[in-house]
Amino acid sequence: MNEITPKSGHPKGLYFLFFTEMWERFGYYLMLGIFSLFMLDTVENGGMGFTPSQKSDIYGTYIGLVYLSPFIGGLLADRLLGYRRSILIGGLLMAAGYICLGLPNGVAFYPALLLIILGNGFFKPNISTIVGNLYNDEQYKANKDAGFNIFYMGINIGAFICNFVAAYMRINYGWGFAFYAAGVGMLLGVLVFLSATKHIKHADVIKPLQAGDMPTSTILMSTVVPMLVCGFIGWIIPGNILGSDANDAFIIGCLPVIGFFIYLMMKANEDDKKPIKALLSVYATIIVFWAIFHQNGDALTVWAEDHTDRQMPTAIASVADKVDMAQTVSFNGDSTDEKSAKYFANLPSNQIPAKGQDLKLFSTELYQSINPFWVVVLTPVVVGFFGFLRRRNKEPNTPMKIALGLLITALSAFVMFAAVKATNMETEKASSWWLIASYGVITVGELCLSPMGLSLVSKLSPPRITALMMGGFFLSTAVGNKLSGILSGLWEGFEDKSNFFLMNFALVFVAFIVMFMLVKWLSSVMKEKNIN
Repeated sequence: MNEITPKSGHPKGLYFLFFTEMWERFGYYLMLGIFSLFMLDTVENGGMGFTPSQKSDIYGTYIGLVYLSPFIGGLLADRLLGYRRSILIGGLLMAAGYICLGLPNGVAFYPALLLIILGNGFFKPNISTIVGNLYNDEQYKANKDAGFNIFYMGINIGAFICNFVAAYMRINYGWGFAFYAAGVGMLLGVLVFLSATKHIKHADVIKPLQAGDMPTSTILMSTVVPMLVCGFIGWIIPGNILGSDANDAFIIGCLPVIGFFIYLMMKANEDDKKPIKALLSVYATIIVFWAIFHQNGDALTVWAEDHTDRQMPTAIASVADKVDMAQTVSFNGDSTDEKSAKYFANLPSNQIPAKGQDLKLFSTELYQSINPFWVVVLTPVVVGFFGFLRRRNKEPNTPMKIALGLLITALSAFVMFAAVKATNMETEKASSWWLIASYGVITVGELCLSPMGLSLVSKLSPPRITALMMGGFFLSTAVGNKLSGILSGLWEGFEDKSNFFLMNFALVFVAFIVMFMLVKWLSSVMKEKNIN
C-alpha cells in the first residue's frame, strides 16, 4: 500500500513527479519564451534573421510537432518500454536538443528542434500517465482531479521562473547561454525523477493486450508511414491551402493519426467503445483552446514587444540595472538602432527620452511569466473553490469544468479586444495591465480545462492504452498548437487588431457551445463506468 500524506491524501510519488515536471517545463518554456524573439533577431546579434511569416510558420510547426510526437511515445511506452524508461529517454533527448540549440550561428537549429520534439514525445504522455496511475488505489481516487491540479502547478512554477533566467542569460551572455540553461534545467528534472523510483515503480505497469488489439508494428506502419506520406503530399501540393507548405504538410500529415483513433474507437469492444468515443469528442473541442492559448508565444509576444508600455518604474529600473536584468533602448535621433527605433515608433512624444539617453524596459520574455504566475496563485483558489462545492455536493463534473474553461478562455480574448479599442495603436502603447488581465482570465480557463482534460483521460481510458490515449490528448494539443501559429500568422494582415482578437473570441465561444451540448452525454458515459 502506498504511503499517504495525511494532510493532503495524495501519494508521495506525486511530489517527486511535481518537481520533475517543474524542471522539465523550466527548460521547455524557457526555450519557448525566447524562441520567436531568437528567430526574429538578426544574425549579427546571434539570432536567425527570419521574417515574421517564417517565424510564425516555424513556431507553429514546432509546437505542433512537439505535441504530435506523444502519440508515438505513448504507444511505445504502453507496449514496449514502460513509462519510467520512456521518461528518461525523453528527458535526455530534450536536454541534448536545448544544448544543440545554443550552439553558435544556428548550426544545429533544425536537428536541435528534432531532438526536443522526439524527447517530448517520450516524456510528456508518460509522466502524466504515471500521475494518473498513482491514483488508481481506492484511497486516492477521489483526489485525482486535485492531484492533477497540484501537478499542473509544478508545471507552471517552472514556467514562471524560467523567463527571469532567460532574460538574465540573454541580456548578459547571449542567446546560446539562455538555451544552455534550459538544458541544465532538463537534466535536473532527470535527476529528480531518478530519485523517485521507489515511490512510483508500482505505477509503471504494462497492461497485457487483449484479443483483437492491433500489434505495435501494425499501428506504427498504419499511422507513421501514412503520416509521412501525407505530410510529403501536403508539402508538394501546388499553392497553399492553409497559408504555407509547412501548414499543409502538418495538417494533412495528421489525418492518418486522427483516422487511427477513429478506427480504434470503431473496432473497440463494447466496454471500451463509449469511453474512447467520449474522449475523442473532448479532444475535438479543446483543439480550439490550444489554438488561442499558445498564441502567448507568438501574437501576444509581438503585442508585448511592439505595443505594450514596458518601461520600468525608476525604483525597479535601478535594482534591475544592478543585477543586469533590464533591457535598454537608446534614443540617438536618426542614428537610433533598428530595435530601439521600433519601440519608439508608437511611444508618446512626451515619453521619448532626450537624444543620447535611454529607457530601461522589462524584457519581452518576462511577459511569458504572467500566465504561470497566475497559475501558481490561482491553483489553490480554484482547487479550494471546487473543494468547497464538493463538500456541498454541488461540484461540477469534469466535462462541465472543461466547458467552463472554454467559456472563460473566450472572455480572455475579449479582454484583448478591449485593449485594442482602448489604445491608439499608432501613437501610444497599451498598458501592461491589459496583458496581465488577459492572462489572468485565460489562466482560470486553463485550470478548468487542461488538468481536467488530463484527469479525464486517466479516468476514461482503457488501462492497457492509457498512454496511447494520453498521446491522443496531446495530438489535439498538437493540432491546436499548429493552428495557433496559423492564426498568429494572420496578425500582420489585420489592419484593425481588434478584429484579430474578436476572431479568437468567436472561435472559442463556438467550441464552448459544442462542449456544453456534449456535457450531458459525457456525464452519462462516466456514470456507466462508475467514474466521478
